[in-house]
Amino acid sequence: MACKVIQWATGAMGRTALRRIIDDPALTLAGVHVYSQAKAGKDAGEIARRPLTGVLATHELAETLATKADVVIHTPRITLPYDALVPDVEALLRSGKNVISTAGFHWPAAQGPEYADRLHRAGLEGGATLAGVGVSPGMIVERIALAVTAMSVEVEHIKVSETVDASAMASAAFVFELMGLGSDPAVRDIRTGPLAELYRALFSEVLVFAGYQMGTSVERIEPDHQLTLAPADIVIPAGTIPRGTVAATEWRWTAYYTCGARFTLSILWTADPGLHEGGRGHWDVRIEGRPNIHLTMDITESDPGAPPSRALTDATVAVAINAIPAVIAAPPGLFAFQPPSAWRAAP
Repeated sequence: MACKVIQWATGAMGRTALRRIIDDPALTLAGVHVYSQAKAGKDAGEIARRPLTGVLATHELAETLATKADVVIHTPRITLPYDALVPDVEALLRSGKNVISTAGFHWPAAQGPEYADRLHRAGLEGGATLAGVGVSPGMIVERIALAVTAMSVEVEHIKVSETVDASAMASAAFVFELMGLGSDPAVRDIRTGPLAELYRALFSEVLVFAGYQMGTSVERIEPDHQLTLAPADIVIPAGTIPRGTVAATEWRWTAYYTCGARFTLSILWTADPGLHEGGRGHWDVRIEGRPNIHLTMDITESDPGAPPSRALTDATVAVAINAIPAVIAAPPGLFAFQPPSAWRAAP
């Protein structure tokens, strides 16, 4: 019997997921939840540029909760504050639907017991499982970098840096609001505002999860965020970044573990890669210890006519769709994908 799936949200990520669900013979589209009143009532096929499916989108939570489904692919845009999405996810879990989210929920324990317990209780009450998945967070550290540490005798410092080129992105809301590009640091320093808190919450889950997998725990996390200002006006599809405003944000944290190891996680979002020295891979992983290990990883679009951002969207959705069997099979509550193995700190 085909797995019944609800697609939650139909932005760029959600539309890609919706197409995957419609095209996959092992999956049956049961419902589509949208935020836009304009999309409500439209056939899912129309939204996804596929033949009509007979499944109409709704923006009413009650309708989505009443729809019978095995799993919800939850792909809304991450938003301020970080816990704003929690009530909807709790409701979905209590309705008996497993939830696979690309908008956080990777390791809820990092937010404290009250935050994690409410989600875990909702899962237990509904007999459903919650899993946060994705590429970064979700794969790069959790499934790749940690697996590489299994070749280590000693780990002193893990460094993972990500570079995202925003020069071809068309979404003004994403580039100017969530990335913080175009902001004037003389008026508002985003390194100490709500955006900094949002990303601290999101990426702290990566650092705390890494410590858990390595048999240690976080002693403290120290931020060191950097801004690069535009030397001249930068025009990109999303709009114009005026001279003197933020052209790149580098969110950077270092976690200090009780075992003595460190983990530095750096996320660079830039409107112009030429503003930064040296060629950077999409991800750069360096493990200092015995031995030293270095790897780079890129995700690129194979179709020259497609937007470069499609590659990462495809990869993120693939992780979510591929996770369905494991999440359905997992016990109710919170679920995190485990790396095959990881270096372990001495007890």
